[in-house]
Amino acid sequence: MRRRRFLATSLATGAGLWSSGGLSLAAEPKSERTTKKGESKMAFQQPQLPYALDALQPFLSKEQMSYHYEKHHAAYFKKLNSLVEGKPEASLPLRQLVIQSTGGVFNNAAQAWNHTFFFNCLKPKGGGVPQGPLAAAIERDYGSLQDFQKALADTAAALFGSGWTWLACDQKGKLEIMPLGNADTPLKHQREPVLTLDVWEHAYYIDYRNERPRYIEGLWNAVNWDFAQHCFTAAVKQ
Repeated sequence: MRRRRFLATSLATGAGLWSSGGLSLAAEPKSERTTKKGESKMAFQQPQLPYALDALQPFLSKEQMSYHYEKHHAAYFKKLNSLVEGKPEASLPLRQLVIQSTGGVFNNAAQAWNHTFFFNCLKPKGGGVPQGPLAAAIERDYGSLQDFQKALADTAAALFGSGWTWLACDQKGKLEIMPLGNADTPLKHQREPVLTLDVWEHAYYIDYRNERPRYIEGLWNAVNWDFAQHCFTAAVKQ
């Protein structure tokens, strides 16, 4: 399966998180982690990364990605499965579970979904500039790509504590930068995710220590504009 399709099933614009989960209605990736021999089938499966652990260097090192994906991301799936085992929630798409759940189930479901979306927002040899309708929307709502990048960077740097900085849109395509704490997601605010940056310290501390602004700056050399465009287009078509 081509790597980009990994984005389309769980993220469905972010709609479905990688097939067992659910990113957005438009970007639901279909790739999911296969169950190893001797391992029980869980309701929600952690998807494989759409690239190797060392593929995002120098933005993120193999060690950083290994801890983030293999430890933190995996732990959210493990905890979520333990919370919903034997319950009706276990049969829901991950995206729907994020939207309707609260408490510990929400925290772990959202973090599983958010991280899947985030990893798809990055790609090896990424960067460049957006094209098509997304580029036009950025220019319309922020004046220029440079002004948008500054606005997102300033918002991400100013977000207190742990959380996510999202570029989201409504069904009419109006863009909005949303700084949301902890596991919060635009899905809880009637918005569709287009792009996100994880600003929990575990996302960057191995490589950047306390230099969050430097980590934010590196995003633009790894951002996956193709995925963001896919999410934006799908959200507007809903």
